[in-house]
Amino acid sequence: MNQPEATPARPRFRAIVVLPSAFTLGNLFFGIWAMVRASQGNFRWAGWFIVFAGVADMLDGRMARLSRTGTRFGAELDSLVDVISFGVAPAMIMYFLEFAEAGKFAWTLCFIYVAAVAVRLARYNITAAGSDKPGWFTGLPSPAAGMTLATYFAFSQTQWYQRFPEYLDLQRQGLIFLMLALSAMMLSTIKYPRSPRIGFRSLSGILGTLITIGILVGVIFAPSTFFFLFGIGYLLFGVVRSAVIALSERAEDPVEAQTLQVRNNHDHDHTKDVAP
Repeated sequence: MNQPEATPARPRFRAIVVLPSAFTLGNLFFGIWAMVRASQGNFRWAGWFIVFAGVADMLDGRMARLSRTGTRFGAELDSLVDVISFGVAPAMIMYFLEFAEAGKFAWTLCFIYVAAVAVRLARYNITAAGSDKPGWFTGLPSPAAGMTLATYFAFSQTQWYQRFPEYLDLQRQGLIFLMLALSAMMLSTIKYPRSPRIGFRSLSGILGTLITIGILVGVIFAPSTFFFLFGIGYLLFGVVRSAVIALSERAEDPVEAQTLQVRNNHDHDHTKDVAP
């Protein structure tokens, strides 16, 4: 009796499978190009290339989820590329821009920042990827930190920034504090929101849509001002939110303790009343 030939499994569309990795390598391409331009003194375009790397990083994750082609290989490749594009490249931009002539050991500040990016991504791969609350990151995402640093130069060339010449002397001190703050927040357990959901069926969806529209308006009409200030605002949002939650929990603790004490006293009195 002739057995029917087995129907070969339908192969995946290879273009869809490799597309997320292609965006990841595009992310790497812009990160390397940013360092090349920074070494040539073109800090404005070096910063924009980090922004382009951020867009590619966002698209590779979206494509992997939409096509259901996410793999362990893709996740590891993405993290390795992110260390370069959002760790090494922004640090080198800052080094060539400000710290190359700041002293023998000024480069160690760049090392601290890159080390924080590497540790943050390693921690995410091991633990946070499965334990993050829906819609939240644990610690400041490295793309947000990298793009904030990289767009500083473009912001420093705006008319708004130039209106305050008294702060120009504090530029180096401010950048030192900023790099240390970004490093600390990446290693922290403070929660930061992911990209807002877009929709019109719920209040959160409508709010997310309005936020997205506001971001697009800022990106289109005032990119040099918007990116850096948005990054600072995002950094501060997590810190302020965490502080408010901590203060509210501390305020609730005495109330809960008092309620528990009253309840214990009531139970104790009731026990004495029914005792023989």
